[in-house]
Amino acid sequence: MSAQQQVAEGRALVVTRDFVGSRPETNDIVSRLSVESQAALRQFSLERTTGYGVDYSDAVELRSRVIEGQDWRSAATELADVCLHHVEGAPDAAGRPTRITYLRRASALLRMSQMMMLSDTAERQAIFARAGELYAQAAELSADRERVVIETGRDPLVGWLVPAVGTAVGSAVVIGGVEGWAMDFDSLGEALAERGIDALMLDGPGQGETRLTYKHYLTAQWRDAYTRAVDFLDSRSPGRPIGFVGNSMGGSFALAVAGQDTRIRACVDNGGIHAPWLVPPTMGTFFSKMVAACGTEDTDRAVDVWKTVTPLADGPNAGYPLLVVQGGDDPMISMDLAQILLQGAPTDDKQMVVFSDGNHCVYNHKHDRDALIADWTRARLCGLPSPEIAN
Repeated sequence: MSAQQQVAEGRALVVTRDFVGSRPETNDIVSRLSVESQAALRQFSLERTTGYGVDYSDAVELRSRVIEGQDWRSAATELADVCLHHVEGAPDAAGRPTRITYLRRASALLRMSQMMMLSDTAERQAIFARAGELYAQAAELSADRERVVIETGRDPLVGWLVPAVGTAVGSAVVIGGVEGWAMDFDSLGEALAERGIDALMLDGPGQGETRLTYKHYLTAQWRDAYTRAVDFLDSRSPGRPIGFVGNSMGGSFALAVAGQDTRIRACVDNGGIHAPWLVPPTMGTFFSKMVAACGTEDTDRAVDVWKTVTPLADGPNAGYPLLVVQGGDDPMISMDLAQILLQGAPTDDKQMVVFSDGNHCVYNHKHDRDALIADWTRARLCGLPSPEIAN
């Protein structure tokens, strides 16, 4: 967006806010862009970008600027600066809602700006830290969530706790995957909180602030960290039922935790895989990001770590209620893979809901997805059967 243009027409003042505007994304046009820009446009669709909290208009403008030749990182960063300009210009008293909105938009854009960075450079760490600071400023103004640091005996975990609205009936851990972390799934945390569930949006080992601020990477001891996260919720409200919701590869962790911890009374997998270590190096940047999550450049060592993530393993909590959410058009997790996970999960209390045109993690039906997961989780934490799911 360029500087505002003001034109006096008689007594009226016309203010124009300039945007690049939507641009066609034909194969011919995209093929002229840099390899990184092509990858960014391909990997982070409009639906996925908005699914991570980027405002629709910001997502359209981001893609358009990249189509026009600007690199992904600088385009997203400049748009974040525009949002911060609105924060600074908001009135002191009445401007609180405006500041909250634009702080969250700026944070989401900064998080999006570092998505194509494959290594944990000082620049990337600074970008993500700034995104966390802006999110925290919005949280202080909204007073509806708080940043928590959970000690693990090693490096800490960072999360955002969204307290239940009204009387709480349960608690839940919400995690992302290889990319897309705690702050990116706040719509799901909010949906759970609105239904009486304390939602801990967590950056687990190898994720988000936990990794980029505290250098807590994914190791073979990752289970200990998630146990501490469940301990945190249990200590806040002893005996209250706890759910675990995993998105993308986080769904694999959710099942692996649920099977072993008897405090988990409901588990949701949204886009996980039954054997994460089977992801091949030919997956390109995704595989590289899996390796980076382990804090190493040694692919064999990273694969050994991922082999410890065993979603289908039996355990003392076998029989836990399980909901699998699947996109029918998911380019990463096919229906066959989803069926393998569903059938192999060590419980008979399970069901799968398929969004026929859903993409990976069903970002293109975000509100329906969030309502489904939150309603199902509340019912199961309250000891009720699965709610009827309409077509």
